[in-house]
Amino acid sequence: MSATESKSSIQVIDRMMNLLDALADHPDPMNLKQLAHLTGLHPSSAHRILNVMVEKHIVDRIEPGTYCLGIKLLALGDLVKSRINIRKIALPFMQALNAELGETVNLILRQGDEVVYVERTSTERSMMRVVQLVGARAPIHITAVGKIFLAEEGPHACEEYANRTGLPAYTNHTITDFERLCKAVQQAKKQGYAFDDEEAEKGVCCIGAGIYDADHHIIAGLSVSAPTDRLNKKWATRVKQAADEISRTMGCRY
Repeated sequence: MSATESKSSIQVIDRMMNLLDALADHPDPMNLKQLAHLTGLHPSSAHRILNVMVEKHIVDRIEPGTYCLGIKLLALGDLVKSRINIRKIALPFMQALNAELGETVNLILRQGDEVVYVERTSTERSMMRVVQLVGARAPIHITAVGKIFLAEEGPHACEEYANRTGLPAYTNHTITDFERLCKAVQQAKKQGYAFDDEEAEKGVCCIGAGIYDADHHIIAGLSVSAPTDRLNKKWATRVKQAADEISRTMGCRY
């Protein structure tokens, strides 16, 4: 992209934000003339940008030439709210689990085909050989929580993910075959928890479970990571229990 094109793209985003601000400042629907006046845009420019925003459901067209904020913003706002709150809600449960098991506990979100570590609790012992930095990312198929996300989407979405990514290997234990991944995901769905058996990092294993909101939609995952020689797979029920406790605090009813 040239410097001119980049500047033009930024200008369009800036204009779009000005239109959103104008709509947010007025409780009633606004017409094109009002919006153009408030934002300093030529009506044709405002109309062109608004059309794209309507297509993306960021803005709703009430009638020809009249606009209001789109319903998609409500969904996005709820999503942002849940992701911000969950760190605060999950932390006491994570700390309790870390104190009980003595191993690293992670809070994980999904972004596209990756998981992102957004919170972590650990002790000096649990940090030995296990370092999941906050902000770190990993492909879905190599993590325990990732398998839970795939399990919630169903076999078709799992197959699409496999075809889209090619299931690259990170260790010689990484699942790179769709049939094996499908079996692991089905098992995760049945049990409510999943394992990472040195699939992301040699010498490190993980147990993960899902966290759900009031509508029983998966919004995050909780995991315990430990060196292979220290991880006890019997902890799986305790990890799931902690994840369920967080889910209940988020309003989920099982």
